[in-house]
Amino acid sequence: MIDPFGLALPFLRLLDAEDAHRATLAALKHLPPRAPEKDDPRLAVSAFGLDFPNPVGLAAGFDKNADVPDAMLGFGFGFVEVGTLTPRPQPGNARPRAFRLIEDRGVVNCYGFNNDGHAPALERLTRRLARLAETKERRHYGAGPFRGAHDGAGVVGVNVGANKDAEDRVADYVAGVDAFAEVADYFTINVSSPNTPGLRDLQEPEALSELLARVMEARDAAPAQRPVLLKIAPDLTLDQLDAIVRVARDRRIDGMIVSNTTISRPDTLRSPLAKETGGLSGKPLFALSTFMLAQTYLRVEGQFPLIGVGGIDSAKAAHAKIEAGATLVQLYSALVYEGPGLVARIKAGLIESLDSEKTTLAALVGRAAKAVAETA
Repeated sequence: MIDPFGLALPFLRLLDAEDAHRATLAALKHLPPRAPEKDDPRLAVSAFGLDFPNPVGLAAGFDKNADVPDAMLGFGFGFVEVGTLTPRPQPGNARPRAFRLIEDRGVVNCYGFNNDGHAPALERLTRRLARLAETKERRHYGAGPFRGAHDGAGVVGVNVGANKDAEDRVADYVAGVDAFAEVADYFTINVSSPNTPGLRDLQEPEALSELLARVMEARDAAPAQRPVLLKIAPDLTLDQLDAIVRVARDRRIDGMIVSNTTISRPDTLRSPLAKETGGLSGKPLFALSTFMLAQTYLRVEGQFPLIGVGGIDSAKAAHAKIEAGATLVQLYSALVYEGPGLVARIKAGLIESLDSEKTTLAALVGRAAKAVAETA
């Protein structure tokens, strides 16, 4: 199958990074829907009470307003996460706020939760499920204890956040759970973006405990209960990570995502744009995020699964994330350089690894965590 976006990549790179992203979304909205090729059953994963056809997901940030979840599922992603969504619309930070670090295969962004708010995204996701139900163009992706909104339509998570000027940021997260309870397959609580002043303070134990308590209370009171995942920063000390995992376990959340972008800048960066303000993602984030993933895996002790994010640009990188403790993986920045054909290449590479090692995905999860956690 010809990948139109792979062909368009050289032209998109002539545009400003944010303009290229907007052009891609506009094109995806107008392309006819396509069903993904059926995945090898050895790639199927059960996690958080949901069943995924493969472990490769689209990270939040690409489809902030839930405009194109099905188009992205059509490229073969096992799941798609939309958002971050805040209760009220907000423009985010001033442009320019996205920069390609071409020499480093990385991206710096300082978007600041720019999105259209809950209402438009909720309307789109509601229409999506109604349309899929009517046309019966449905793929059965799970029947676990959290089965509900997806019911064969493809796994779509909703990443929720707080408005920059919110008086009660915790209330904004609760509002997100309340709003999307019947259309999301899972929730991601995003307290780790570096681009909203003070947001990462919610990772402090007392604040995090209150946040998760109120979020889980809202989840449990909703007409449909969805898994709740916590997305953390890679820029934590190990003592901070200890405290976060302890709170997450005490509040009995369903999983964690490791990690968001980093405010650090590796000495190896070559791009002249490396010092732009914002969170760094892509290949330069791989080592740090994988180290934090392994450290988290060891602390969680199997209480819940993890999603590994940061710098995945190949099957080898995805394999390394899984060995470090990820049950599922997500990517976004690599699409800037590799195009959506990367998803199929990663899945094919994972199957080759399973064949050569005569093993399963489940057996790979965390088997190198101790070794990775000892790196610095």
